[in-house]
Amino acid sequence: MKSKEEILEINQRQKDFYNHKRKNLISRLWSKIREGGLKQLRRDLGILNQCYALHKDWLGELGDKKVLDLGCYEGNSLSVYMAEHSKEYIGIDLSENGIALLQNKIKHIDTARAMAIDFLSDDFKEDEFDIIYAYGVLHHFENVPILARTLNQKLAKNGKIIGYDPMKTSFPIWVARTLYRPFQSDASWEFPFGRKTLRIFEENFNVLEARGVLGWSKYFLFLSWWPWQKEAIKNFAIKAHKFDWQKSSEDRRHLYRCMQLNLLIQKK
Repeated sequence: MKSKEEILEINQRQKDFYNHKRKNLISRLWSKIREGGLKQLRRDLGILNQCYALHKDWLGELGDKKVLDLGCYEGNSLSVYMAEHSKEYIGIDLSENGIALLQNKIKHIDTARAMAIDFLSDDFKEDEFDIIYAYGVLHHFENVPILARTLNQKLAKNGKIIGYDPMKTSFPIWVARTLYRPFQSDASWEFPFGRKTLRIFEENFNVLEARGVLGWSKYFLFLSWWPWQKEAIKNFAIKAHKFDWQKSSEDRRHLYRCMQLNLLIQKK
């Protein structure tokens, strides 16, 4: 496993990647499948809105909270909301291009700022965060123990982390990702959660809630291309998602069947 110094070097390459979006053909095809297929499925089934609503509920009242929006690029769906409602908001990302766009979105908020900086760098000295919001970010860290230690250092007492990340615990997804990885442009900083990752988080934090999405419902991606009985197929997919949503919060085995994870953890 890579040291902190090695990770910081890799993050410089990651910074250049996100500043210039340099993806090879295979990675562009994968992104098209992910964005055009899976993201559309999440929209059609109401998964995206349900996840954002869950995160908003987890955020709670922000009036007395210091919030870190980690790896937010130009801002995610809740960035401006958090900036407008929190006592203090800091959005950080490796990419200067992304941060410039975010800064423009929050320039009207006196208590909000955006910084192009590496979370693991000693230059990032901010701490005592009540909430760290990490949408699609935590899986970018290969060395999870270093990540967990840094997160703990940055959190205030009883501070919480809200995350949303891909998982590779479902066998067909593990196979697909294994076949894709040798051709992946961003393989050096893409590490979807496995069972070991979740165990490390459990060892270092109190897991308050975990909900998976795209368990059984992910298979309806293929049926969505079927030209007949579209409404009936969609209704079955919605029922499958509702099952995934509830069952994954109760049964770790079903959580492992899911492609993506909503995670709420708290400093011990």
